[in-house]
Amino acid sequence: MRSVFTEFAMRGNVIDMAVGIVIGGAFGKIVSSFVSDVVMPPIGVLTGGVDFAQIKIPLTEASTNAETGAVTEAVSINIGAFTNTVIDFVIIAFAIFMVIKMMNAAKKKEEAAPAAPPKPSTEEVLLTEIRDALRSK
Repeated sequence: MRSVFTEFAMRGNVIDMAVGIVIGGAFGKIVSSFVSDVVMPPIGVLTGGVDFAQIKIPLTEASTNAETGAVTEAVSINIGAFTNTVIDFVIIAFAIFMVIKMMNAAKKKEEAAPAAPPKPSTEEVLLTEIRDALRSK
């Protein structure tokens, strides 16, 4: 059982997939930072200083029970956080689209390269040598 799992785990596809997942996770963090720290602040300035991450639609207000002192959290729909997430997704999807487009273009160039002509058979080589010898006489 252990050798079957080891054989499976050491396949190239599994390792490639693991590397892709790790890099994808890191790329997602980079894009999230790009959206929240680079893209959204100028958009907020253009819209009058609105911080999109803080845009919410309140459903209930936070309250405190006078008898028990228990605090009930406010419930809201976080439109701004959702907007940031949608922008993250669009940027990541576009980046992946561009990478796949470049890979497909590179693959087409490889396929378009002509294959090397097959080497002549030994009979053809001998006949060519005989022909060349007869011409030189």
